[in-house]
Amino acid sequence: MPNGLTLEIVSPEELLLSETVDMAIIPAVEGDIGVLPGHAPMIVSLRAGLVRAQVAGTTAHEFVVVGGFAEITPERCTVVATEAVPLAAAAAGWIEERVRAAEAAYSRTATTDEVEEREDALRLAQLGSVLRARA
Repeated sequence: MPNGLTLEIVSPEELLLSETVDMAIIPAVEGDIGVLPGHAPMIVSLRAGLVRAQVAGTTAHEFVVVGGFAEITPERCTVVATEAVPLAAAAAGWIEERVRAAEAAYSRTATTDEVEEREDALRLAQLGSVLRARA
């Protein structure tokens, strides 16, 4: 098994992290995925949640992400997030603002497109769970 995994977290504005870690935990739409060196290649969609980087058995970095995708190879995990911010810098107001935006999107689509309605409700629930976990 290779030594370490390169974890990169990218937002539209900047490269937030590029570091060798022991494991990355990412919030895929299908559920959290633990990525270790040697992982099978795949591309997954992300839900709102936390990306965690573990080094020497402890969490070294945590980032709040709001959607996007991740490309996983045996040597690298690249998270391309719609929005991302380090958890320590994500004030409750930042997360609450995104929850309010999801609520507004939900109310706009509640009587129109059923698929959009479900997606907005899911996004709202995911952002709310991040907010509750932070409290």
